[in-house]
Amino acid sequence: MPHTFTHALKQTGAAAIASLSLALAACGSPAAPAPEQAPLYGATIGGPFELTDTAGKTVRWDDFRGKYTIVYFGYAYCPDVCPTDVQRMSKGLAEFEKANPDLGPKIQPVFITIDPERDTPEVVAEFVSNFHPRLMGLTGTAEQIKSAADAFRVFYSKGETPESGNYLMDHSNITYLFGPDGEPIATLPTDIGPEAIAAELEKWVR
Repeated sequence: MPHTFTHALKQTGAAAIASLSLALAACGSPAAPAPEQAPLYGATIGGPFELTDTAGKTVRWDDFRGKYTIVYFGYAYCPDVCPTDVQRMSKGLAEFEKANPDLGPKIQPVFITIDPERDTPEVVAEFVSNFHPRLMGLTGTAEQIKSAADAFRVFYSKGETPESGNYLMDHSNITYLFGPDGEPIATLPTDIGPEAIAAELEKWVR
């Protein structure tokens, strides 16, 4: 075989391998979306608050700077929606942590009550203990809770109180994901399930 033909064949083979490598790269995991592509990019959701954790310590929104934060507003006496949402969120976060052990600790899940009349630090502590081990529970005065809910665009209202005193709370059940600078990123699909939540976290947590 002539030397020039052999050389050309080698060049062609090298080019083919390079093209194949590019094709395989293109077929791999999709590139992480840019922050500007986040569903809640630029939204005015979130803001300063001052609440109380289950140990009675004051917690402020700025305390979460540097971490991704999952925020859910609900209440401990909720019979169905809240525990279902928080359970799915907790399982989704656990799945993400298992697949990404280095990134998991960067996420802080937070539960904020919208029923401060009944949800004392002790009650909230008992509630959050049923879910993710790092789930932080927060409560506060009625004024503090309203201020936080308004900042996070969360609706809630107290239902009629029966003779038993076991009233229900009407509220929006949105699970937010915020970035390290406190910027809103996306809502987590608790209505779909843990796998969908883990997949959404995969998109945004770096």
